[in-house]
Amino acid sequence: MKLTKILTAGVFVGLALAATQASASVLDTVKQRGTLNCGTDNTAPGFGYLNTTTGQMEGLDVDFCKAVAAAVLGDASKVKFVTVTDKSRFDAVLTNQVDVVFAHPTIKPARESSIAVDFLPINFYDGTGIMVKADLGVKEFAELDGATFCTTQGSVTETVLTSAFKARGWANSKVLTYENLEKLFAALNSGRCNAMSTDKSALAAWAGNSPNPADYVILPDTLDKSPFAGFVAANDSKWRNALRWITYGLFQAEESGITQANLEEKLKSDDPFVQKFLGVGGGYGKDFGLSDDFVAQAIKAVGNYGEIYNRNLGPDTKMYLERKGTPNALWTEGGAIYSPLWN
Repeated sequence: MKLTKILTAGVFVGLALAATQASASVLDTVKQRGTLNCGTDNTAPGFGYLNTTTGQMEGLDVDFCKAVAAAVLGDASKVKFVTVTDKSRFDAVLTNQVDVVFAHPTIKPARESSIAVDFLPINFYDGTGIMVKADLGVKEFAELDGATFCTTQGSVTETVLTSAFKARGWANSKVLTYENLEKLFAALNSGRCNAMSTDKSALAAWAGNSPNPADYVILPDTLDKSPFAGFVAANDSKWRNALRWITYGLFQAEESGITQANLEEKLKSDDPFVQKFLGVGGGYGKDFGLSDDFVAQAIKAVGNYGEIYNRNLGPDTKMYLERKGTPNALWTEGGAIYSPLWN
């Protein structure tokens, strides 16, 4: 009887420990570890790219990784970049190889249901496009019946293309898939495929960074919507909500005119909203398990959303993607970049 009681007690202790572990948030794990493991691409100029000249990772996705590290740990350098592909990025977060992924994934219902991830706010609006070599002489998608298209493994684009072929009755068109954008671009250049299909931003980046951008033509067609957002494993509301409001904080900072350059000045502002937003004398941090100055830390590290966009995709970059007149503009300028109310 005593042995039975001991075993029974052991079972309850084990169940209690398991429940505690199951309820532990990634936020607590990251704080204890002191490093953020952030999954991102390293072959997508403008988003996640390893600059072989500097040896540094750069891009919009990379800056979001840094912003999270700064907001959670107070130091943007405390981030470990883990390379993921379109095919591996979901497994990486579900198997705890990474804490969050920023790797230009498209939001889809099945990804939040069957894969069990939670998406963060949309941080870039894109669409599926087609790029061909200029010497092919093609001006629009309708001219590519029977062509071979290439795209990345595990991407939404593969499904978009096959649906487009079916809708047009293109029985002889086919899709080849490659591990990453670098191999995809090489396939186009070698002639293994007639057209390269992925998000239009990636097409512009690879053409813009090539030795001769005029060798490529991005067709005017947009085959489908492609909104990008970071994501985390599902059912961890503490972690998801913290990252959600870090993202919104970067949006709101641009709307409020708070930049890296004027942050110190804004920290002295008499405006009650600005004070609370930046964590001066109290703030929103305790609501998310963060320090009250978590937004200020993110801005100090990477700037506001507009600064991140301009640094990686703006007019001074090779892939210049215009914000004006697109969903990537602030809502106050007719776009869709929007933060909920903070007060």
